[in-house]
Amino acid sequence: MIHSFLMIGQSNMAGRGYAKEVPLIFDEHIKMLRNGLWQVMAEPINFDRPSSGVGLASSFAAFWRQDHQQDEIGLIPCADGGTSLDDWAVGNALFENAVSQARLAQRTSEIKGILWHQGESDCSSEKADQYQEKFSIIIDALRQQLNIPKVPLIIGGLGDYLPNGIFGQYFKHYSLVNRELEDFAQSHENCYFVTAKGLTANPDGIHFNAHSQRLLGIRYYYAYRDLKHLLNPNVNENDILNEIYNRPYTKTEKIKLLEHEFALGNIEGKDYLMQITAIGKE
Repeated sequence: MIHSFLMIGQSNMAGRGYAKEVPLIFDEHIKMLRNGLWQVMAEPINFDRPSSGVGLASSFAAFWRQDHQQDEIGLIPCADGGTSLDDWAVGNALFENAVSQARLAQRTSEIKGILWHQGESDCSSEKADQYQEKFSIIIDALRQQLNIPKVPLIIGGLGDYLPNGIFGQYFKHYSLVNRELEDFAQSHENCYFVTAKGLTANPDGIHFNAHSQRLLGIRYYYAYRDLKHLLNPNVNENDILNEIYNRPYTKTEKIKLLEHEFALGNIEGKDYLMQITAIGKE
């Protein structure tokens, strides 16, 4: 049985990191849901926009795998960029889609957690005041409809860089949202807050860059594993990330990666056959 995790929220959950800036994460035992079926994970996992890129879920899953080497993890991507809490309200399309995708996943997996990152679209003092009330309704309904009353919910904070970017005027009240996110986690069972302290942005000043997304995924897993709020970065999170990057590929993974490059036209047929033969002899 696959251990699955529901990914919901807006663009920083979907991921906008530039893939060219970080090493690949690839593991045959990390799956993602596509058309109701599990496929081997490839980034972007959460393809909500043409600008989709690296998100936090890949490093979360890779870190999870270090503790569960005999098991498979599945990612259920349902985040959508630019969406507000009102867009996620019970009965609206995003909520219904998340429930639908999660139910498909439950046919062949057990949902073990919910990963949430959202708030940039609610960065006003008025919306921040209503955040906890609205979010509670969404999460309570999600837990009830999926019959997952006690699975951990991991919530990530907004980046401290937001008011300093080129669109900074829209994020003057980001700290109010962060406070509401942390207060919600502190006051609800099976809910844990993860800090975004020290993380950096893409040139747009809104989205975490690829390396920061990788670090955020490590932080999410620490909170999930230890069932504790992570209010400060771990000193060894870059070491964990390097361990993930340096994991040797299995023969199956080497073959799948080579097949992918051949399918994209990046390798000529003769070279493909030569390399696939060499892998087979290992």
